[in-house]
Amino acid sequence: MASITVRQLDDKLKRLLRLRAARHSRSMEDEVRVILRQAAEQTGGEVLEHLDPPARPTRQTTRAIAAGTKRILLIIGGGIAAYKSLDLIRRLHDRGAQVRCILTAAAQHFITPLAAGALCGERAYTDLFDAQSEFDIGHIRLARDTDAIVVAPATADILAKMAGGHADDLATAVLLATDKPILIAPAMNPRMWAAKPTQRNLAQLIADGIRVVGPNRGEMAEPLEIAAAVAAITRPAGPLSGRRVLVTAGPTNEPIDPVRFIANRSSGKQGHAIAEAAAAAGADVVLVSGPVSLHDPPGVSVVKVETARQMLAAVERAMPVDIAVFAAAVADWRPERTSENKIKKQPGQTPSLALIENPDILSTIAHRKSDRPRLVIGFAAETEALVANAKAKLAKKGSDWILANDVSPQTGIMGGDTNTIHLITANGVESWPPQSKDEVARMLIERIVGALGDAKR
Repeated sequence: MASITVRQLDDKLKRLLRLRAARHSRSMEDEVRVILRQAAEQTGGEVLEHLDPPARPTRQTTRAIAAGTKRILLIIGGGIAAYKSLDLIRRLHDRGAQVRCILTAAAQHFITPLAAGALCGERAYTDLFDAQSEFDIGHIRLARDTDAIVVAPATADILAKMAGGHADDLATAVLLATDKPILIAPAMNPRMWAAKPTQRNLAQLIADGIRVVGPNRGEMAEPLEIAAAVAAITRPAGPLSGRRVLVTAGPTNEPIDPVRFIANRSSGKQGHAIAEAAAAAGADVVLVSGPVSLHDPPGVSVVKVETARQMLAAVERAMPVDIAVFAAAVADWRPERTSENKIKKQPGQTPSLALIENPDILSTIAHRKSDRPRLVIGFAAETEALVANAKAKLAKKGSDWILANDVSPQTGIMGGDTNTIHLITANGVESWPPQSKDEVARMLIERIVGALGDAKR
């Protein structure tokens, strides 16, 4: 057979080989051997695809991915946090994922397609009307040839376009055309994040089943946190796959004036543990959390609220769900009026504080006439007559199960890491042993799986 050397190749082909060899940490001669070996297994018409580094995904390159490798499409938005996305590519690679990138026009003001493409190992995509990839509807292929799509940073503009169903560039066209899981990592100015349109768009996306990670005080979640969330949504199907679960957690803060509020000692640990366990079982999970000092569980869409009324509104926006677990310690009352200014201390005078009842979130959802979750679960935090009070709550609230726990100060349960549960149902009382809140969460998910069975499959 005739011999061929690298020196005999034209300059363009040598440059392509040099890039491909560097990507795979091989010499150019070894890279040629690999290419020839692969080409020999294909029809003659596919040989050129191997001589040209993959400028576009093809069915052959998709088949070449090792079995079990997760394919992640990363959409990088135009914010200063875009620099973190380069580290995110590395973190995803470290977990064995194959990553492709789309850069929005705004993103290219912060990082270059060359940098993103070099880290991904193939070109970064930027243009909806790229003649090289759109001759065979490249944006549809990008939307399909992936296991999950990550938008990081997800700017206010991207959130608005996603919520409105826009498709005026490559990123939004892919997002609208996909049926794969989507994870967004919002990042923007704190005022933009707090703005009502942004929060309205976020609520719509969560209701549409979009997963959310972060933000941390307006900044994008850290790459390791995002990578963990990606791993959570791409893990193999579990017993709750295909089901949507709502969990509430933590306290609510009911403002008295701009600096004071009514609250309780709830840490949110139990609710967060339940949300994480449900996600690990394959569920699509929305966690509505009051103010807590906890990291968001991976693979869970988190809605952060302050007051009971905000929590109820967030819960109703998340409907419909299959399972609702109300672990939050919602304040029973709030001040009838909230002072716009700090209430000043006056010698010899004690201000009066009139209270009104907060909405009962558990009862509201349990008594819904339409879209009632198949399984509604509440918590009863008691300091006396634990089981009797829990049974009364089960009947009054209309829930299916009540998890009762003794939160007397000596138990250390409220704010602590362990819990002792009595599961109250129409069939009786099941007392669980003292255990960690993570173990309680896993045990609860096991009971939920057993109760639901395979009726939906």
